[in-house]
Amino acid sequence: MTDKFRTLKNYSKRLTSKPGVYCIINKKEDVIYIGKAKNLKKRVSSYFSSAHSQGKKEAILKETNSISITITRTEREALILENTLIKKHRPKFNVLLKDGKSYPYIEVNNTHQFPRFSFHRGKKNLNKAEYFGPYPNVNAVRNTLSQLQKVFLLRNCDESFFNNRSRPCLQFQIKRCSGPCVGLVTEEEYQFNVDQALNYLKGNDQSIIEKFIAKMDQASDQQDYEKASFYRDQISSLKVIQSHQFVDGANRIDADAIALSESSGMFCISVLFLRKGQILGNRSFYPQKTNMADAQEVIESFLMQYYTDHQPPKEILINIKLENLKLLQEALSDALKTKVIIKQNVKSYRRKWIEISASNAIESLKSKLASKASIEAQLYELSEIIEGDTLVRNIECFDVSHFMGDKCVASCVAFNREGFHKNGYRRFNISGINKGDDYAAMSQALSRHYSRCLKESKLLPDIILVDGGKGQVNIAIGVLKDLGINGIPILGIAKGPNRQLKEDRIFINKNKTPLSMANNSPAKFLIQSIRDEAHRFAITGHRNKKRKKLLTSDIQSIEGIGPNKKKHLLKQFGGIQEI
Repeated sequence: MTDKFRTLKNYSKRLTSKPGVYCIINKKEDVIYIGKAKNLKKRVSSYFSSAHSQGKKEAILKETNSISITITRTEREALILENTLIKKHRPKFNVLLKDGKSYPYIEVNNTHQFPRFSFHRGKKNLNKAEYFGPYPNVNAVRNTLSQLQKVFLLRNCDESFFNNRSRPCLQFQIKRCSGPCVGLVTEEEYQFNVDQALNYLKGNDQSIIEKFIAKMDQASDQQDYEKASFYRDQISSLKVIQSHQFVDGANRIDADAIALSESSGMFCISVLFLRKGQILGNRSFYPQKTNMADAQEVIESFLMQYYTDHQPPKEILINIKLENLKLLQEALSDALKTKVIIKQNVKSYRRKWIEISASNAIESLKSKLASKASIEAQLYELSEIIEGDTLVRNIECFDVSHFMGDKCVASCVAFNREGFHKNGYRRFNISGINKGDDYAAMSQALSRHYSRCLKESKLLPDIILVDGGKGQVNIAIGVLKDLGINGIPILGIAKGPNRQLKEDRIFINKNKTPLSMANNSPAKFLIQSIRDEAHRFAITGHRNKKRKKLLTSDIQSIEGIGPNKKKHLLKQFGGIQEI
């Protein structure tokens, strides 16, 4: 027993028996594990009991240097705090949800006289708008918005377009908008349609039809046949939508059906999105750092991390039995300030949804494992080709993009055993070089990137790949030599005379002749794929830079004039020439 182990064990015996969160820290002061406890003393002490310190706990203890605790009032509060700290520190031994995507929502701007229903992705402003979702993809949002426009004649234009209309636009002509911008509908009438659209998004279709029928009868009694026919058309449109989306009325609920699948030490979580009983789509997640976790821990971590970032539906259905189900529901309800219902062991149509989600999880995991095996084969062959002592695990690729020398942008993309590593992507705005000097651009990008890597003690790649032939390879060799970086193979991929994939030539280090690689070589395919991704990323950056230049007028180049001031000046004077 080491002194450190003995010290930590004695520390655990002196802890409080209250609920709370404990953080395990290594010698580098990194948090490597975060856990919650109903009884901190009992939970932390279990790490130092020979009967329980096996497997995951044993691995954690080997790296433990210190333990810190935070006392909470209840176990529920501890669960919420644990989730917050996991997201902040992303500990080595915790199950982490890898979800870089922002989900699309429908946004309803409730501060405007005539609210707009629009597509939204990103940060929400709950003080100015109401949000419905999340939807699994963009098409699901657009289809719903199209239905709302068709039935309720709601505007979809932005504020500047709305405020500057003198006559109705095309949307009014094709009966997709009621023309509030030019006073063709009263605020009261428009608000009625907004209320019904909100009911539609909440799944209350039948009540909408009943209200429209009442409005139609009222207009007919008043001999306002034009308005009566308008409501008749709305009823007809709504019934057509219902007929295309028929579900038994009892099943028209909002739910996420979540299923977990496990194979070869890897987990896949499939989320099936159901709104008003209709399947909108599904999305698969592959939690990280699960090699020592069981199914319960994975699903609990997923639910806490996912739903504290995304609005939950009325029901969450799961295919794993959880011991802490009640605690999880209460913690999520507290964190989100709304009641969260999680159901397990479901029956009837809910069971069918879970089965569909489970099938998706199984198939997605099979595909992921096959892809992972393919990547391993590609990396293995590449390791043999470069005659490396160890298996290649990390590759970084650089490319340069410009338009006749202008708006030069260089890119760096990262690739590892999991595929493309988006967090490792970087773009460099190149300046201070002669126009069209690709060598100077590549040199600047490499120098800036690896200087920073050295300064911040970041892990260097096993291979550096550059888009270009012997010239670019020599530039890369020179940059690394100046920085004192040795032993990293540098590959260059150059296009052939006809720019066909089969003509691509691959050079390594100072070798003047290209590597001999078959066209169907997995390693060659990998190099080409990484090169293409770097090219795409560089071109996207170049186009963004070019677009920004086009959208930035001469007036904005004046110090003190930004987008808002420019907008007011243009509105006041009528144009750049007048200003």
